[in-house]
Amino acid sequence: MLRRPLALAVALSLSGLVSADAKKDAPKWDVNAAHGPVKQVKFTTDEGTWMDLDVSRDGRTLVFSLLGDLYTLPIAGGAATRITSGPAWDGQPRFSPDGAEIAFTSDRGGGNNLWRAKRDGSGATQVSKEDYRLLNNPVWTPDGQYLIGRKHFTSERSLGAGELWMYHRSGGAGLQLTKKKNDQQDLGEPAISADGRYVYFSEDVSGGNTFEYNKNPHGVIYAIRRLDRETGEIETIVATPGGAVRPQPSPDGKTLAFVKRVADKSVLHVIDLASGEVKPLWDGLSHDQQEGWAVFGPYANYQWLPDSSAVVIWAQGKLWRVDATTGAPTAIPFSASVEQTVAAPLRFEQTLDAGEFTARMIRDVATSPDGRSIVFHAVGQLWTRTLPDGRPRRLTARADAFEYQPSFSADGKKLLYTTWNDAKQGAIVERDVASGSERVLTTQPGFYYSPRYSRDGSKIVWSKQSGSSLTGSLNSGEQGIWWMPVAGGAAKRIAKDGYEPQFTADGGRVTFLTGGGLSKKLQSVGLHGEEPRDVFSLKYTDFVSVSPDGQWVAFTELFNAYLAPMPKTGGVIELGKDTTAVPVAKISADVGSYLHWAHDGSAVHWMVGDQYFTRQLKDAFAFVPGAPAKLPDAKALKGITIGLRVPVDTPKEIVAFTNARIVSMKGEEVIDRGTVLV
Repeated sequence: MLRRPLALAVALSLSGLVSADAKKDAPKWDVNAAHGPVKQVKFTTDEGTWMDLDVSRDGRTLVFSLLGDLYTLPIAGGAATRITSGPAWDGQPRFSPDGAEIAFTSDRGGGNNLWRAKRDGSGATQVSKEDYRLLNNPVWTPDGQYLIGRKHFTSERSLGAGELWMYHRSGGAGLQLTKKKNDQQDLGEPAISADGRYVYFSEDVSGGNTFEYNKNPHGVIYAIRRLDRETGEIETIVATPGGAVRPQPSPDGKTLAFVKRVADKSVLHVIDLASGEVKPLWDGLSHDQQEGWAVFGPYANYQWLPDSSAVVIWAQGKLWRVDATTGAPTAIPFSASVEQTVAAPLRFEQTLDAGEFTARMIRDVATSPDGRSIVFHAVGQLWTRTLPDGRPRRLTARADAFEYQPSFSADGKKLLYTTWNDAKQGAIVERDVASGSERVLTTQPGFYYSPRYSRDGSKIVWSKQSGSSLTGSLNSGEQGIWWMPVAGGAAKRIAKDGYEPQFTADGGRVTFLTGGGLSKKLQSVGLHGEEPRDVFSLKYTDFVSVSPDGQWVAFTELFNAYLAPMPKTGGVIELGKDTTAVPVAKISADVGSYLHWAHDGSAVHWMVGDQYFTRQLKDAFAFVPGAPAKLPDAKALKGITIGLRVPVDTPKEIVAFTNARIVSMKGEEVIDRGTVLV
C-alpha cells in the first residue's frame, strides 16, 4: 500500500519578509510543473492506502482517490478508470446530487481548496480560493448549489483547528457555519442529511485548549455534533469512550454511521437517530487517527448505498460493502492503473568534521560595557572573546555544570550567569571579571533564568520557572520574578509569573514579559510587589529589551530586530513592527537573535548564527542627533565571525546490548537473542 506525501503550496504574505516587487515579479507557482528532474512511474495495483470514496446517487458507480488521483469504478468492482492525473494532489471526491459533477479537494491551484469537475474529471473549476486558510472535505448540499468544507486555522503551532464554511458552486468568499473554540483542537469531517437541514461533523472535545500527542483513545477525544441549518443550534449526537469520528447519515435519514475505537480496533458503528440506540457493525477497519493530527479527518470518507442497505468503506487496503443489518463485509475487487510523475529527491553530500568543528550556534551573548569584549554560550559553556579580532577562550574552568545567560554589571567588573547540573539543578553565579573569583547567589536549587543587575549594580533580578518532562519538576515552586540585594539579604518575589526581567533606569521597578503564543505583554512592577502595570501589548513580538536609559525599546518579531522610542503615556501601547503610533525601524537584514543594548544605549547588538552584529541608534533614525544624511541599509551591515572551534566529540568506548530482540531490515527477519554493538 502506497501513500504519497501531500504537496502543499502555501503562499504566505508576511509583510517585511518578501517585498511587493518580488511578489509581483515572481512566477506563479504551478504544482503540476516539473520542479527539477522527474520520471514517470507506472504500475497496476489492487489495493491502496486511505482511499476516500463516494457512491453515486443511482448506486451504480464509486469514485475514490488513490495516490492523489481520482478514479471511478462500477459498484460491483472491476477495472477502475482514472479521471484526474498529474502531480497535483486530488482527494476526497463527492458526487453531486444529480451525478453530473464531482467535488474534490485539490492543491492544483497552489494550496488545498474545494474544486468541482464533470463526472469524467474534465472542466475542473476552483470553488474556494483561499491562499492561507486552506480547505478540504467538500460535501454538496442536496440542491447542488453549495459546497460545505473544512477550513484550516493555525496560530503559533503548525497544527491547528477547523471551521465549517459554505461556498456557492460559482465561488465567492463563503459563509461561516461553525466557529473554532481555540487554535489547536480540531473540527471537521462534514456530512449533510438527505433533507439538507443538518450538518454533522466531528470535533475534538478532549480537555484543555491545546493539541496533545499523548491523548487517551479509550476516553473521549472526538465527539460527533450536529448543526441545525434552520435554527443555528449545535448539539452533541455521540460522545462516548472510544470517541466518534467520520459521521455519515443514511439516505433515509434514520441512521448515522460513524467510526469509534473499541480497545485497539477502529470499529464501524451505527446509531438510530430516533431512539439513540448504538450498535457496532464491523471491526475490520484500519486504524483511525484520533490520537494524531488529522487535518483531513481521522478516517477516510465513505458512503451509504442509496437504499441505506449497506455502507461502502475503505479498510485494510481494500474496498468493502458492509451490510447495515448484519455487519457482514463483502470485498469490492478493483484494479487501478497508476501513473505518477516522481521528482528526483534533493541530495547533498555532507562532510563530517574531523578533529575540530566550528560552533555555528552562538547564543546568550553579553557585550561588556566598554564594548571591547563579549561573553557568550556555545556547546554548553561560556566563552569570552576580545573585539574585534580576538580568539575565543573559555571563561571558566568549570566541568561540573553547563553555563548560560551571562550579563555584565554596569561598571563591567562583575558578571552574572546561570548554571545547570542534572543532579544539583540550577543556580545563579556572580563572577569577578578581574580575579575570576565566584560566588553562588541563590540558596536553593531550582530553575533560574535571565539574571540582570540594576543600573547601579546594587540589586539583581531573575526569573524562576518550572521544570519539564526532560528536567523533572523538583523545586519548581514559587515561580515568577525575584530580586535581591547584591550585598546579601533575603530574595523577594514581586510577580508570580513572567520572564526576561530587567530593572528600569532608576532601579525602582522591574519590567518583564508575560503570556505566551500570540498574546504577550511587557509589564512593570515595583520592588515591593505593587500592582503590575501593562507597558506594551504585544502580538507577534516575542522578545523585548528596554534601553538602559529607558528611552528606547528593541524587540524581535518574526525573527527580525526592530527599534522604537519608548514614550510614557500612563496607558498601554501596542508594539509591533507595523506600529504607526511611534516610529519603528528594522535594524536587522534577516535575523535578530539575542538582542541586547550597549551600556550607554547608543547601539544594539545581536547574533545571526556565529555572526555578531551591531547597529548604532543614529543609523536607525534620521531624527537622532548625529544621524548621517542617508541612513545605511541594514543589508550592508557586516558581522564579526566568532570563530569558535572545539574538538569533535569522538566516542572511545564500545557498548554491547545483549539478549536483544532485533527486528532487522532484511525482509521479515527477526533475531530473538542478538547483540547490538554501539
